[in-house]
Amino acid sequence: MHIIFNHGQESGPMGTKIRRRVELVENRGYHWSSIDYRDLRDEPDARVERLLDKIKATAAPCLLVGSSMGGYVATVAAARAPVAGLFLLAPALYLGGRYSVSEHRPQAPVISVVHGWRDDIIPWEHSLRFAKENHASLHLLDDEHPLSGDLGALARLFELFLDKVEAGLR
Repeated sequence: MHIIFNHGQESGPMGTKIRRRVELVENRGYHWSSIDYRDLRDEPDARVERLLDKIKATAAPCLLVGSSMGGYVATVAAARAPVAGLFLLAPALYLGGRYSVSEHRPQAPVISVVHGWRDDIIPWEHSLRFAKENHASLHLLDDEHPLSGDLGALARLFELFLDKVEAGLR
C-alpha cells in the first residue's frame, strides 16, 4: 500500500501531523509520499489534479490522508479515482471549490474523519454532515483546528484506521 499525505493551506509537506503519521506508516512497512502544494496555496482544484497524477503514477493501492484543505483535496480525488482508504483531519469540506463533495462521493471502502469541537476555522458540523452522507467513522476531539492538543489520540485513531483498511485488503 502507498499512503499519500495532503497538507493544508497554511502547512507544508512535512508538518507535525504528517511527521507523526509517517512514523506509524514506516513501522508497518508501507511506502509513503507527501505532496508539496505550497505553490498552489489558494488553488484547491489544481491540488486535486496534482494528487490524481500521483495516484495514477502509483502501482500499489493508495490510501489518502488529508488535513484541512488537504482533506478537501483527498476527498475529491477519491471521488475520481478509487482508493483503499480516506483519513481526514479537520477537512475543509462544503466551503467551495469546483467539486461538490455532496455530489461527488469518495470511492473508498474505509473512511475516517477526525475533527475538533473547538475548531474556529472549519465547523465540526461539516465533518458530521460528511460522515453521515458517506457512512464514515467520525471522531470528535476536545481540540482546535490544528488538532495538536492530543497527538497520541490522533496516532491511536490512525492506527485503528490502518487496521480497518488492512482487514479489508485481506
